[in-house]
This record gives sequence, C-alpha cells and structure tokens, in this order.
Amino acid sequence: MKHDTKPYETEPYETKPHDTDQKRWLDSATHHFWLTREGLALFEFHRQARLDSGGFAPLNGDGRIPDDAVADTMLTARMAHSCALAALQGVPGAAALAEHAIHALEGKLRDKHHGGWFGVDPSTTNDHTKQCYIHHFVALGAATATHADIPGAAALLKEAVEVIDTRFWSIDEQAFVESFSQDWSELSDYRGGNSNMHGVELCLALADVRDEPLWLDRALAIVERLIHHHASPRDYRILEHFHGDWSEWPEHNADRPEDGFYPYGATPGHGFEWSRLMLHLEAALESRGRAAPSWLFTDAAALFDASLRDGWATDGAPGLVYTVDWEGRPNSLRRRHWTHAEALAAAAAFLRRTDQAHYERWYRRLWDFIDTTFIDRARGGWYQELDGKLQIDTAEGDIKPDLYHAYQATLLPRLPLALNLALTVERL
Repeated sequence: MKHDTKPYETEPYETKPHDTDQKRWLDSATHHFWLTREGLALFEFHRQARLDSGGFAPLNGDGRIPDDAVADTMLTARMAHSCALAALQGVPGAAALAEHAIHALEGKLRDKHHGGWFGVDPSTTNDHTKQCYIHHFVALGAATATHADIPGAAALLKEAVEVIDTRFWSIDEQAFVESFSQDWSELSDYRGGNSNMHGVELCLALADVRDEPLWLDRALAIVERLIHHHASPRDYRILEHFHGDWSEWPEHNADRPEDGFYPYGATPGHGFEWSRLMLHLEAALESRGRAAPSWLFTDAAALFDASLRDGWATDGAPGLVYTVDWEGRPNSLRRRHWTHAEALAAAAAFLRRTDQAHYERWYRRLWDFIDTTFIDRARGGWYQELDGKLQIDTAEGDIKPDLYHAYQATLLPRLPLALNLALTVERL
C-alpha cells in the first residue's frame, strides 16, 4: 500500500477555478453510488451496538459488544441521530433502532430526580456530572428523530431543549457553559471549544427542525467568539480551553496531548469541522433572507487551509495528525477516523460553495486515504484510532465505537449547505 507523503503546500483557493473538463466527483453517479454503498455498510456494521438492556455500547474491532460494556449516552444519542437519518432514507429496521435509542435516553440514561442526562448508565459509575457536550447530542438525536416521526422523540426534544436553554446557554456570555454537578448546584470554572462547536451544530439543527431562527443568532455569537476573536489571531489554530471568565487557557492539559476530549494544543480535525459548520451557518442565514457577515466565509476558508497546513503529513507520514502545539508542530501523531471524515466533509462543502479545484483535489485525496487506510473490508466498519505508523493504536485498542462521523461523511457531500441534514437527507 503506497501513499503520497508529500507535505501539504498552501494553494490559494481563490486563484484556481475548477477544471470544467473534468467531472467533479460530487456530480458523478458512480461516486454517489459508492457513498450510498459505504454508508449502508457502515450502518449495518453498527447495528450490532444495540444493547438488549437498553441503549447502545461501543463495539470492538470485530463488531462485537465487549462483555463489560455499558450503555453510553453520547453513543446512544448519536445512534438516535444516525438511525433516524437512515430511517428518513428508507433503510428497513432503522426506525426501530432509533426508537430503541430514544427509549434509553428517556429512561435509564436520564436523571429522573434532577433532570438532564448522565454520561453512561448511572449504575456503573460514580461520576454523575452533567456535561454540555453530551446534552447537545441528546438534543441532536431527539431533533433528527422528531423529524423522522420516531415515537417519544418530540417529548424528549422538548425536555432536552429546555435543559440546554435554562442550564447551559449563558445569555451574558452568549455561549454555552461546560458542566455542572449532578444537582446543578456547582458550575465548572471552565469553558470549552469542543462543546460550543457541537453547540453550533445543534443550533443549526434546531433552527430548521423547530423553525426557530434565534438559534442561528446563538450559533453566530459562538463562532464570532471562538473563531473570529480567538482563533484568527492565532493563525487559525483553534483554542479549545478557557477559564470560566473566557480568559484563554492555552496550556490546559499540556501533559495530555492524546486526551480524547480535552487535548492540549490545537486539533486540526476541529478546524475542519468548524469551517464546515460556518458554511452551513452562512447558507442558513442567507436562506432566511439575512446577510451573513463577510468574515464568516473568509475565516472559514482560512481555517480549512490552516488545518491542512498544520495537520496533513506534518510528521512526514501520510494523513492528518490529531493535535499540534501553538507553533504548529505535531503533538499527537495519532490518525483518528473522525478527523479525516470531517476534513472530507468540509472539502465537499467548500467545493459546493466555491467550485474551486483546490477543494476537489482534497476531497478526492481524503477519500482515497480513508479507502486505503481506515475502511476494514475484512471485518467491516472503519478503524477508528491508528497510530502514526497507521497501525491499530495500542493505547486505545482494536475498537470501532462510533458511527456518527463516518456515516455523515457519506451523506453530507451530496446535500445542500442549507437546509439542515435531517430535512434534506430524504432527497438521497
């Protein structure tokens, strides 16, 4: 298996129009068929994550649930979202799986005494803190399932939005706070970029599923803070960590560059994810007759290129590194599947927005890399965590816990930037 290990070189997107003599992959019926086939294969593999006792649990590399697995709230919520998307596409059995996820989110994973949701089955852990990140996915899963008419989803969405609106959204800060103690009495003195990024994702979904434009205002306020005011002055390296007063905390977890949710440094994968969400926000605003600020696209494009600059083959090996320090030096050499899925989804979004060859080249290159590196044709699914040598990461083990990023990567390239994914996926 050979890879092109030539490092990324900046290519000005505005000076290279698309070569109209060469058909875009996004316009190819064969490519669309490939995306459909891969998406269905992923979905079939991850059906196996269903727990008979309720909810969903992470799979190992062979597609089996380990004996000690417990229901995971984030995974269950993401499965509610993904299965609802599959149901909207007409995949048999998907609606029942989405309903299974909704039932667990209504029941065993919900805090019946204080409201909100636990991170995992509360009978298996002493950590009962309320995490904003997890609540965003509960609401996202409920929103998509509501549009798919999954029983129980509408009531779940109403409750989840109320919790997010009254507990996690700060009117004074115009952003989401991070976490509370179980009874909501103690607010963490920390603010996070990752939870706010997925807050933007949720805001875009709620604006369309509930037809409430105020969520677009919230999304724009978050993007302006995190990207326009903090990432832009740092050469578009996104600062992930802040103190409770939103003062920057660049050295947070300096000894933990591999942390799965709170790593030190900048995360190129999040740069791609933010850039795509910014294009969706621009399109959502304009679809409602509102003018998007000019910096929204400018910052998004700069963020995409900066993420390539810092992430692609910067350690001399192919693929995108997980984290870099504040000078752009690779920090964690892991190759994570979601980073590449988000990069190609962003490339597709920019290609749809600009029709520039820069994005066509990277869209193809990223899919080629995923095809030869992450797709496990022998056992099914995608490898999720590889080391810098593209081998299964011994620190994480042979795992395939998550459908969400990979499945969306097979859907988003074929859909418009607005309306939201849940409202447009039926077109496929």
